[in-house]
Amino acid sequence: MEYDDLLAEAENEGLIVKDKSLRSANGRIKGNRIAIRKELSNLEKKCTLAEELGHYRTTVGDILNQSEIANRKQEYQARAWSYNKMIGLRGIISAYLNGCFSTHETADYLDVPEPFLVEALQYYKGKYGSSTIIDNYIIYFEPAIGILEII
Repeated sequence: MEYDDLLAEAENEGLIVKDKSLRSANGRIKGNRIAIRKELSNLEKKCTLAEELGHYRTTVGDILNQSEIANRKQEYQARAWSYNKMIGLRGIISAYLNGCFSTHETADYLDVPEPFLVEALQYYKGKYGSSTIIDNYIIYFEPAIGILEII
């Protein structure tokens, strides 16, 4: 998914996205307005916008105070939404089927920053444990990422 696709999705939702100089975060959402740090690369902007769309769809109210457990849970939900939007388990399988065998190759194939992919893999490991099955594939998250086709 390209940054322009996410911008179009945001526009279809009635959201206004602007590049801004932000001090402490890469993105912010308030009401129907999303600010994205203008200094980010398009790759980083894309993942930041996906997370802000995740906030739009999954969070309620002001969650800036991350010392509150309820706010941290909402932050986690929005990030999970962005991981599923930008990567997903099928994306991991697709990368493997297209010859990607490292996080660097997989991130390049999925067109996301490698740290974003690593965070997503940690999220999936936390959600599914050491492995999960989807379609005819087992995705292993430990000791390292691996895919096994079930025949």
